[in-house]
Amino acid sequence: MKNYKLKINGNNYNVDINEVEGQEIKLEVNGTAYTVTVDQELRAHQTRTTTVISDRAAPRVSAAHGDVQRASAPKPGSAAGGTKVTTPLPGTILDVFVNVGDQVKSGQTVVLLEAMKMENNIEADTEGTVTSINVRKGDSVLEGDTLIVIS
Repeated sequence: MKNYKLKINGNNYNVDINEVEGQEIKLEVNGTAYTVTVDQELRAHQTRTTTVISDRAAPRVSAAHGDVQRASAPKPGSAAGGTKVTTPLPGTILDVFVNVGDQVKSGQTVVLLEAMKMENNIEADTEGTVTSINVRKGDSVLEGDTLIVIS
């Protein structure tokens, strides 16, 4: 599952892409489920054309390529000589419990991650000093993204 924060025509949307099969995409927009059929392959600078199949009313937006902005991805950590704390699955950062320079112990919760509508404690794998924090509260992360670096 991938999570995106989109701003379309000044409106904010949280989009969870749950499944993609061929031209059919199952997703949730602000918690409302939709099945979307892509009429053609999408390329840069094309108008995006979709057909929404749902019992519920679709959000009223026109999504031209330039109107969609993805939330910024976390910056890669400078893990030279450090241990990376990574996310085991995609989700949204709910809280970061440490600061750069903090001493952490193995097993200590350093980040709270919401994934698949559940809160997940992300723990330090090693003892040491936090040398880098690559995420902030509200950031969307993908599986394997580096959250924190500990030396």
